[in-house]
Amino acid sequence: MSKQLTIKSWRFEYPVSLAEGFANFLIKQKKEGDIFLIDHNIYELYQEAIAPLIREHPHLLIQPSEKAKNYFEIGDVIKELIACNVKKNDRLIAIGGGITQDIASFTASIYFRGIDWLFIPTNLLSQCDSCIGSKTSVNFRNFKNQLGGFYPPRAICIDINFLKTLPQSEILSGMGEMAHYFLIEGEETFAEFENNFEQALNDLELLKTFVHRSLSIKKKMIEVDEFDQGPRRIFNYGHSFGHALETMSGYRIPHGIAVSYGIDLANTISAQLGLLKEEVQLRIRQTLQKIWKDFPLPNISYSEYLAALAKDKKNIGQEIRVVLTRGPGQMFITSLPVTSETENTIRLFLKNH
Repeated sequence: MSKQLTIKSWRFEYPVSLAEGFANFLIKQKKEGDIFLIDHNIYELYQEAIAPLIREHPHLLIQPSEKAKNYFEIGDVIKELIACNVKKNDRLIAIGGGITQDIASFTASIYFRGIDWLFIPTNLLSQCDSCIGSKTSVNFRNFKNQLGGFYPPRAICIDINFLKTLPQSEILSGMGEMAHYFLIEGEETFAEFENNFEQALNDLELLKTFVHRSLSIKKKMIEVDEFDQGPRRIFNYGHSFGHALETMSGYRIPHGIAVSYGIDLANTISAQLGLLKEEVQLRIRQTLQKIWKDFPLPNISYSEYLAALAKDKKNIGQEIRVVLTRGPGQMFITSLPVTSETENTIRLFLKNH
């Protein structure tokens, strides 16, 4: 397996390394003028390894919370950059998960109209998915991910050893995100995921293989549609339904686990409409249940769920746009048919999960 990917972006090509540890990456990459944005929890866990590497550089510790990636809170990060006299040719180096990534990428994109940044993702969700694709997303007051753009990093280093200190729920959240990529890719890829699921939970080398495969699938699509205007929207499979569940749970259900529920709801509606064979739907559910098993859905009313679904930013006008499926590798974008049968399907899903 190749240990490196190269992603073609609107700005430049950037490398994604899965072969070297983060310490070696930083020793080779860091230079005078770099400033570090580091997840506070990661710094506490890995301080002995990180501190010597950043001794000569200013660094900011980021609390990994939705509040921290609020537009107004990011103003404090920018104040620190100004106080540290960060210049146009200096760089941000982010070490952390998705929240640290969002803060760093958004800040880098607007500071002096754009400075370079590098990324070391430290949880499975950011390693297998969000680290590539260029998207920046930050919150505005109570509205999640309402602001952002497209601003890729100069380089990414994926050190799978960070996953050793992750709780099982974070691993399962990443597996939920990978499941959606493998299902979109097709039967053979999903079967590999399905048959090796339990082993991957405790086998870092196999998990690294899954991460590489997930990024390879995403790479093909973002190089065709980096700005999410057409084909890339197929990656919304499971996400519109999942985001609404995530919102209705007050974000107590981790993102990738909510996506696994969303995939199952998309499949359930597809089966109800006669698009997907029931035996295929139930077979896929057997794997998805292993992801969400410790996160039962709270009581959610149908009307509140539909209202949350209607707020999805992928919608067009009054249409609720979702991705349904005829089976692995056969997803398609469509308007949600809100018929009495579909309504009943969603009601039963919310009640029985």
